[in-house]
Amino acid sequence: MTGSVIFDPLIPWPLIAALAALALAGVALALWRGLSGWALRALAALALLGALAGPVYRVEDRKPLSDIVVMVEDDSASQTLSDRPDQMDQAAEALAAEIAARPNTELRRVTVPDGEGDAGTQLMTALSEALAEEPRARIAGIIALSDGRVHDIDRAPPLPAPMHLLLTGRETDWDRRLIVTNAPAFAIIGEPVTLTLRVEDSGAVPQTAETAPLEISVDGGEVQRFEMPVGRDIDLPLTLPHGGRNVIQFTVPEAQGEITTRNNTALVQINGVRDRLRVLLVSGQPHAGGRTWRNLLKSDSSVDLVHFTILRPPDKQDGVPVDELSLIAFPTRELFLEKIDDFDLIIFDRYKRRGILPASYLANVADYVRKGGAVLVAAGADFASADSIWRSPLGAVLPAEPSARVIEQRYRPALTDPGHRHPVTAGLQGEETWGPWLRQIEVEPTSGDVLMQGIEDRPLLILDRVGEGRVALLASDQAWLWNRGYEGGGPQLDLLRRLAHWMMKEPELEEETLWAEATGQRMRIVRRTLGDEVGAVTVTRPDGDTLDLPLDRVAPGRFEARYDGPEIGLYRLKEGEHETVIGLGPAAPREFEQTIATGDIMEPVIAPTRGGILALEDGLPRIREVRAGRPAAGRGWIGLTPRDAYETRDVTQTPLLPAWAMLLLAAGLITAGWLREGRR
Repeated sequence: MTGSVIFDPLIPWPLIAALAALALAGVALALWRGLSGWALRALAALALLGALAGPVYRVEDRKPLSDIVVMVEDDSASQTLSDRPDQMDQAAEALAAEIAARPNTELRRVTVPDGEGDAGTQLMTALSEALAEEPRARIAGIIALSDGRVHDIDRAPPLPAPMHLLLTGRETDWDRRLIVTNAPAFAIIGEPVTLTLRVEDSGAVPQTAETAPLEISVDGGEVQRFEMPVGRDIDLPLTLPHGGRNVIQFTVPEAQGEITTRNNTALVQINGVRDRLRVLLVSGQPHAGGRTWRNLLKSDSSVDLVHFTILRPPDKQDGVPVDELSLIAFPTRELFLEKIDDFDLIIFDRYKRRGILPASYLANVADYVRKGGAVLVAAGADFASADSIWRSPLGAVLPAEPSARVIEQRYRPALTDPGHRHPVTAGLQGEETWGPWLRQIEVEPTSGDVLMQGIEDRPLLILDRVGEGRVALLASDQAWLWNRGYEGGGPQLDLLRRLAHWMMKEPELEEETLWAEATGQRMRIVRRTLGDEVGAVTVTRPDGDTLDLPLDRVAPGRFEARYDGPEIGLYRLKEGEHETVIGLGPAAPREFEQTIATGDIMEPVIAPTRGGILALEDGLPRIREVRAGRPAAGRGWIGLTPRDAYETRDVTQTPLLPAWAMLLLAAGLITAGWLREGRR
């Protein structure tokens, strides 16, 4: 029970003040005139003003409230290192028991997990949410158990009581990490790209090393090893081996005694793009499709086209002297012998042997394919003749043999069963509405995959791999009809572009491949094949654990699965002989960028509250009571500020001056003053 006097005025205070000024003026006038009742008049005015002020004696029934101590426990990934979990668990239980034994004190425990995505330790966000649920007037102290590596310090709330940080970790902890300070998202295939790396040691490094070993692998392939300096940036030139996504992993092997290896790996994903596609178009007898080929290739600004065509064959006799011809000698030797490896793709469009290109030149083209080149043959009627290029050294790399029959008949091209699976032809739009072609060369496949068929299901488009190179044979010269829109046309542009990219070995168009696409912590695993069945894919997580994941068929030749990665890092996928890697988030998450315990980050928040930063390695601190505004921490102790908060359960108010009594008192004083003055 507590009592106090308060005022409950009947009229506003400004009006009471005005009446008081008026009464004071009246009393002063009476005193100036020498009236003997001025004192009684003053008392009467005071009684009336007191009645208007409404003095009340208030009695409150108060219930004392307990103080609240908030204990924040950092359960993020960096707290799993070394013996930090045991340190924190033991300290938390001991503090909880000591606080529970204190009179009139309650404990609120808040656990801080890893932030969503790669947000790191969101300790201040968790503390803000905890304080929002409690009356600030009851908070006696805040104790944080953490390594101090907080990633949302800018969100620190105003603190109503002293805050203390009890640091986990050891003074002897040290760590080595690999940092990629510069890595482009795209690079040109065949040209070096520069990445900037740095190996950095932190903490109580046992001995200063001048160099550290570095291991590099691309797409999980062969590992290359180098020595790189410690503590300074180094520029590393790298040439991408193929187009599409190149996953490059840099690893520094574990050093003895370092606290973790989770930040010893850096994962960089660079998309390889071609600067220019160099194409050699070799045309035979002019025809309507020749202009279509040329226009198609010239319309693409990324294509460098060299067009070799025969305008005046040796057997043409027109009587024009050679010295009067406006023709420039074509550098055939330079193109087909010396610079043939500079081309990414060679197209033979209705070409036949006419004595222009010697057999040695065509043999060199065959060798170019075996060494990794690409050749596309668009066959016309000449392919079935005695002068067919199949009967040259180039025939050794072609996937089909002509039967010498040319079929002049209307037909509609269609996809075969492998064609519905192969990425070059799978998904081409509107197969039922494709326009017809009018000629087909009858061929007998000797190798490769038949993706399109024509008259009586005869092979129309055949793809094959020869050595390290690739060959495509289109057994018709009628594809240009699609480009002209003949009876609805067809997807000639898409087909030829896909053909070119497949022959350039673009990963997205490989028929036997395994890859994954990441969205946040979820990956979509895709296995593409020309077969009917695939096995389960083995997923190797960053911590080394493996999982066999079955794949479901979603389309012909396409199998998929979805997997939620439990942690950030590098995942390895394997199905049969096919392997790939994918990174979920950075290879070294934010929690492992800096792993050495420190109080420097939280010191600007703790210092204004006069709290302390103490290492649990030195022992659990004692708890004391301190007054508000006094130092709240010292050697081996931390302080809590008692709040003396209470809850008002009942209020009783009793008027000190009842209105009727004050009215009678004022009337009596006024009457006494009048009588005194009248008697005089």
